[in-house]
Amino acid sequence: MDLNLLVALHALLETNSVTLAAERLDTSPPAMSRTLARLRKVFGDPLLVRSGRQLVPTPRALELRHDVAALVEQGKALLAPRDTIDPAALSRGFAVCVGDAVLPELAGPLLAAVRAQAPGVTLRFVPDSAAGPAALREGGVDLEVGQIDHAEPQTRIERVRGDRLIGVAAPDHPLITGRATVAAFAGAAHISVSRRGIARGPIDDRLALHGRTRRVVATVPDLTTALLAVRSGAVVCPAPAVVAATTLPSLGLCPFEIPLPLPETAISLAWHPRNTADPAHAWLRGVVRVILAPGDSAR
Repeated sequence: MDLNLLVALHALLETNSVTLAAERLDTSPPAMSRTLARLRKVFGDPLLVRSGRQLVPTPRALELRHDVAALVEQGKALLAPRDTIDPAALSRGFAVCVGDAVLPELAGPLLAAVRAQAPGVTLRFVPDSAAGPAALREGGVDLEVGQIDHAEPQTRIERVRGDRLIGVAAPDHPLITGRATVAAFAGAAHISVSRRGIARGPIDDRLALHGRTRRVVATVPDLTTALLAVRSGAVVCPAPAVVAATTLPSLGLCPFEIPLPLPETAISLAWHPRNTADPAHAWLRGVVRVILAPGDSAR
């Protein structure tokens, strides 16, 4: 059945006029007459019959009037654009993968914002290890936040801000108590952070330009492990500058400027295109975006 017939029937039953129904649907009276003929055939009933100079509905048409009006309104609501949403009315869960460099500054404020704005929403924080390149496509992760370096071609990626690397050491480390020169930095014992187990990175490339290498004594998969190792020994590690305010004070660690010009790191959001137009997903992206707005450490 052509569902457009329901729209035409709704107009005919509301106006009891072929001419007025045609005007409402921006078509011609002859075209509307042909549509009425089709409707009569579909329903096996004349629906509208002439009484003097007017058309009047048959009993069958009167029975249909309410149901047809309801169906047409439901169809309009279904096809209407959903540009806005009331977060307070949401009842939904989101799986969010947040890089461990961003998690300390995001987790608390995000939970607070969600509880205040959308108490029916639950968050499930997914570890990096469970968020492979296909996780967004397969629906295991709704939103990824952090340094996005493994996305599939169709993944939507939005840069939120830039960040830079600093060094982290214990308070009594020579790079904290003394001057952090290139030679002193290269001579320190280093921990490399790489979830893929790669020890070499941009720091090594820059040191090579000075004819120096560093001694990487361990490679760990996440920043938390690296910071705990720095806390317990005479080693240093790189970290995003934002941790200087969010994490280092609670661990009793100190930041220092790495004496090398290092490339900026991008903090981004990533999601599958099927969620782009979803108002609830867009609301969550907006909340994360506000929390991660550029601060002094990222400038």
